[in-house]
Amino acid sequence: MNEVVEINGPSHAPLSGNAPQQLVILCHGVGADGNDLIGLAPYFAKVLPDAMLIAPNAPEAYDMAPMGYQWFSLDEATAETRLAGTQAAAPALNAFIDRQLEILGLDDSQLALVGFSQGTMMALHVALRREKRMAGVIGYSGALVGEELLLSEVISRPPVLLVHGQMDDIVPPDSLDHAARALAMAGVTVTSEMRPNLGHGLDDRGIMIGMDFLAHSFDVPLPEPKATLQDNDPPDVT
Repeated sequence: MNEVVEINGPSHAPLSGNAPQQLVILCHGVGADGNDLIGLAPYFAKVLPDAMLIAPNAPEAYDMAPMGYQWFSLDEATAETRLAGTQAAAPALNAFIDRQLEILGLDDSQLALVGFSQGTMMALHVALRREKRMAGVIGYSGALVGEELLLSEVISRPPVLLVHGQMDDIVPPDSLDHAARALAMAGVTVTSEMRPNLGHGLDDRGIMIGMDFLAHSFDVPLPEPKATLQDNDPPDVT
């Protein structure tokens, strides 16, 4: 049996200063690292002040550049290699989730996954196959891998939010519709939004609906007045 790679990355402690009541794990895209997505933490913390947010580095060094990490290689990328890569990386992400839940004294109902691009592929794959249902999953600019296996492999059905840029030239925009239809057929509650004039990245609207989705998933009241982004630009996610 292959040894499961232990992963870790930057974290953002609860804004309230209290013991964590929720755990949000952010899964970055290929060639990036945990620092790429931890920039979302201050925004999500506005609606989840008691949440611990962690963005682990993926288990493999990026094989196309001297820096960054990958959940799996994109070399000779096909549907089959993406599925095999996702399946191979899933134990590392599951082990990380289990370890963090144990450390914090939480369970899956107090957990959400947020993915970007390849991280979305990982988040969807893992969330739907865990024994216990987590609070929710957000997938930015990603895709559903192994769609043909979903009906036979789905175990739990957390609500899912999918957001994609209409001008994405990295992950095809129609990946959103394909994923939403397949998830709905598997009994998963899906909310999706295509963002006009957006490429492979995030915009203010995508972050805002992510904030609302997380608050609703954890049944946490939105602050009054409703949380808004600051004047600064959203984090530069690639």
